[in-house]
Amino acid sequence: MKWIVLAIVLFIPAYTYLTLHYRKKGPAFAPYGDIRDRAEVIRLLKAGYKRITIDASRPVEGSPDAGGSTMPSAGGLPAELKKTLIETPLMATQIQSASAAPTAVSGIDYPVDLSYSLQDNKRQLSGAHIYEREGEIVIVADFEHLDGQLMSRYRDGTARLDIPPGALKPGKYRVTLVGEQASRSWDLVVR
Repeated sequence: MKWIVLAIVLFIPAYTYLTLHYRKKGPAFAPYGDIRDRAEVIRLLKAGYKRITIDASRPVEGSPDAGGSTMPSAGGLPAELKKTLIETPLMATQIQSASAAPTAVSGIDYPVDLSYSLQDNKRQLSGAHIYEREGEIVIVADFEHLDGQLMSRYRDGTARLDIPPGALKPGKYRVTLVGEQASRSWDLVVR
């Protein structure tokens, strides 16, 4: 019995040292998610899209009017983008309003304030993505499904999307903030 205890006492410190010293830094490899993400990036690049992940914060109280006028537009992803994405993101049912400046400077944050409505109380804002291609910008606020008995308080909400400096190249764009049934769009000049 003493030999077994001695082997365990010698083995555990050696194993712990080797594991901590040679362990890969960062998150572990998740085969399904990582391979799906790589395939989606390749498909987006072939279709001419550039995808940028942006921060979303909520709730936003009393969003100041940025001086830009946004117009209602048809809901849903553009056909080319929808065909390119492997999985359709979980979006808001309607983008009720959006407030964004008509001009931006590429070296400064560009905030977009929005109000949205959801189909049910089982979704929560998790982030956003920008898909940019040839004078067209599609902004998709991503929502995640809440598991179990968890529910959000309200079906309507407000959020701020912060586009980081340098994410947009100088030029003229048609921006669409996408919802499933109703979206908002506006013209943007980046200097």
